[in-house]
Amino acid sequence: MKEEDLSLIKRYPIVEYLERKGIKPVRRTPSYALYRSPLREETHPSFKVDTQKNLWIDYAEGRGGSIIDLCMRLESCTLSEAIRCLEQNASDNITYSSRKDFVPNNSQPVMAVNGARRLIEISDTLPPHLQEYLARERCIDLEKAMPFLKCITYEVRGRCYQAIGFANLSGGYELRDNKTFKGTIAPKDITPIFTDKIINQIQPTCVFEGFMDFLSFLSMKEEVTSACLVLNSVSNTAKAIRYMNSQGISPIRTFFDNDDAGRRAVQEFAGAGFHVEDMSIHYKDFKDLNEFHVSRVRERQKHKGQIQAHMSVTVQIQNKESKQVKHKIR
Repeated sequence: MKEEDLSLIKRYPIVEYLERKGIKPVRRTPSYALYRSPLREETHPSFKVDTQKNLWIDYAEGRGGSIIDLCMRLESCTLSEAIRCLEQNASDNITYSSRKDFVPNNSQPVMAVNGARRLIEISDTLPPHLQEYLARERCIDLEKAMPFLKCITYEVRGRCYQAIGFANLSGGYELRDNKTFKGTIAPKDITPIFTDKIINQIQPTCVFEGFMDFLSFLSMKEEVTSACLVLNSVSNTAKAIRYMNSQGISPIRTFFDNDDAGRRAVQEFAGAGFHVEDMSIHYKDFKDLNEFHVSRVRERQKHKGQIQAHMSVTVQIQNKESKQVKHKIR
């Protein structure tokens, strides 16, 4: 990587990076932001970001560094993976800073004003490597998921990328590739789904933190009988509250991550007057709904494999006994 590219990544604001992950400061001044550490659970804030130098320090651990060091810790990834993830996020931050930069149809590609990113194509067909990622790594039922997904092809500084795209209410897209990259084509917004079911309101509206959790929910259910809403980040909680109030929605079931940000979002909905059923209790030993879903699928596959292996051994024994009987008859 060129030195100027690495310098660009290190200038990507840590506070914005944390904001995109739904992590907000408990105190903010012109020179720093103070957080409860995103690296562990804690009551008193001990994680500080120097917004002028764009560096962080965790006083409880006595460790700190640049945004790259932080990304490696939060994403549990290698240096090269962190650079790749931040490279695209940094470009996303520079390029798509306003709604006018994005055209939500396939009629023409979009060129960002500063030339940093060029949207090449929006397609209904995901390439094999992205389908394989969804099916194998995330255990997503492709037949159920595909109506909600696009393939976004774009260019960043002469390099071409493809990502899974999930549209939001304002015409933007949430992006996810088959490695570590998560990003957004602005504007960032919530995604209401199956809104026709709000009319009868028999079931509580299901609210998901991210679209991978929503796709997991689809894959787990034979039929979805309730309206759904995807936050696309807990930072969109206030937008979701305004939208649901305008739609007259009250009872909700939340499927958020088992972390501080997810728990705070549940409290925000409850504080806004919603009757909240926190569904994370059903996957309390897992990071999120998708991790729980993958675990269940893997367990079923393992059990099925054991049954097949047992049946194979049984057949082999029966065949052997049959041959022995034939020998005795002779």
